[in-house]
Amino acid sequence: MSGRTTFFEMLDETRDGRVLVMGICNVTPDSFSDGGAFLQPLSARARVDALVAAGADVVDIGGESTRPGAPRVPAATQLDRVLAVVRYASERTCVSVDTTEPEVAEACLAAGASCINDVSACANPRLAEVAARHDAAYILMHARGTQDKMRGFSEYPDDAYGDVVADVLREWTTAAERARSAGLGKDALVMDPGLGFDKNARHSRELLRRIDEIVRGSFAPVLVGASRKSFLLADLPSAPPAERLAASLAAATHSALRGVHALRVHDVFETHQAVAVARSLVVSAVAPVAPAAAGAA
Repeated sequence: MSGRTTFFEMLDETRDGRVLVMGICNVTPDSFSDGGAFLQPLSARARVDALVAAGADVVDIGGESTRPGAPRVPAATQLDRVLAVVRYASERTCVSVDTTEPEVAEACLAAGASCINDVSACANPRLAEVAARHDAAYILMHARGTQDKMRGFSEYPDDAYGDVVADVLREWTTAAERARSAGLGKDALVMDPGLGFDKNARHSRELLRRIDEIVRGSFAPVLVGASRKSFLLADLPSAPPAERLAASLAAATHSALRGVHALRVHDVFETHQAVAVARSLVVSAVAPVAPAAAGAA
């Protein structure tokens, strides 16, 4: 692989408690937050450069929107959008490719990517086969269907889950078994609970609130993607995606302090800053305080 470093090598760095920050590059016309902003080649390359400069450990590149109701995008169209961007980014950083199409995964891994981000819960085991053949990492997200059939966050029924954490862990483990049956090694898997995917706001917020249980209950490293999603503001005044930075940082620091290994975000620099400050304050809170010197004011 031609990238500066692989996703596996990046994950090794989380053993000291550090969390990876994955920057999002949507090469799409219709993604929920920044659709169209990086669709042109020059703007996509500029986005990659900005993410790297901001400190992204990984750049996640996708050519198909995964918002609820978004149409499926043919593999050929995805490749037209992302392949040159993947080659460019792979010369500068670790690259993940957000796709459910084996053909797209094959070409992008050959072009230098080292990770596949699968939002379909391994609906097509051929995707896992491709990842295994290229010795790539495989982010396996929990979902119950494809985005074109997914209902909006407010429309998913409350009783669709019993205990949402237990249900998601069980269903994710079943999907992981499909991926492993396709030849993927256990150590290649990364777990994503799929916040907002086939879940309403209450489900997603409960998963985020109890993310430490997911970390303990999963045999794989855990990635959280809450950035700019509307469920974060379920009980607050609504705001467009670009105005959800504060909510996104709250979710990111909450997740980092509870043991997640990676965060998929739009705002890389701000996330690094917020997590670093939160970690330093937690360390300060538990560190012993030296007694004041005699006579000190």
